[in-house]
Amino acid sequence: MIEEKKEAWEKEMINKLAFSALHEQRKARRWSIFFKFMFLLYVTILFIAYLPDEGAGKSALQVGSHTALVELSGVISAESDASADIIVTGMRDALEDKKSEALIIRANSPGGSPVQADYIYREIIRLRELHPDKPVYAVVTDVCASACYYIISAADKIFANEASLVGSIGVLTDSFGFVGAMNKLGIERRLYTAGEHKGTLDPFSPEKPEDVKHMTALLNEVHQQFIDAVKHGRGERLQISEDTFSGLFWSGATAKTMGLVDEFSSASGVAREIIGAEDIVDYTPSQNLLDRLIDRLGASIATTLLPQGRLGLR
Repeated sequence: MIEEKKEAWEKEMINKLAFSALHEQRKARRWSIFFKFMFLLYVTILFIAYLPDEGAGKSALQVGSHTALVELSGVISAESDASADIIVTGMRDALEDKKSEALIIRANSPGGSPVQADYIYREIIRLRELHPDKPVYAVVTDVCASACYYIISAADKIFANEASLVGSIGVLTDSFGFVGAMNKLGIERRLYTAGEHKGTLDPFSPEKPEDVKHMTALLNEVHQQFIDAVKHGRGERLQISEDTFSGLFWSGATAKTMGLVDEFSSASGVAREIIGAEDIVDYTPSQNLLDRLIDRLGASIATTLLPQGRLGLR
């Protein structure tokens, strides 16, 4: 009798443990499904929230005669959305479209690579010669400085807002010198090179007059290329003074008196009043939707996890 009760108790305990394990598995599965669903919902919300408003622009297939637009935005570099590859591709597509009447380059950039800027500058000149019946206009929004102005000086006309920041026709390079701090901390610098000047401008070594002379000559050479490009692009409209090529920047209102800007207007104003084709089609090449989603999701996570910084005009 006792043996039977013991056996029944063991069976009951086994059943309870089995049902308990099954319940926990079901519970874990439900939570897994719930979290997967929430993650998918989060990604979908981000996807929808960060997608550009397609209703704000139009496709070339949707309109007839139109004004073509290419965005020149952000720091100009080979890796950015303002690289020569991206901007030149957009400009070519825009001017080769038989239904486009003209091209507007909408510029909002603090500058960047002089090499990328020169590539785009030369392509604007080439495309203007290739499509003489389609003018190329530049419209400055907030800021167009340094390499950005290098580029748009090749346009037929430059438009801006009275409060836009324009200019900064100069070249710079910067670094830090840590020699004093190293001496205080008793740190010894050991630098080995093959080539007499391979360690030029090493921030952990004392500055050498010959290094400064070489870098100054290099900066002056690139600066002169910048000056020549602006003079060629702006021609007689440019009112040259001792400040024009000093690296200073000005408001759009002052830039107009200096011949750096032609008129005041926006992209829509130029399309409507100057070109006479109010419909604007954006030809700026963009990433596919999947790449854009991945980039923006990563940026959102980074924004959440990393401390915030400040971005300002140099």
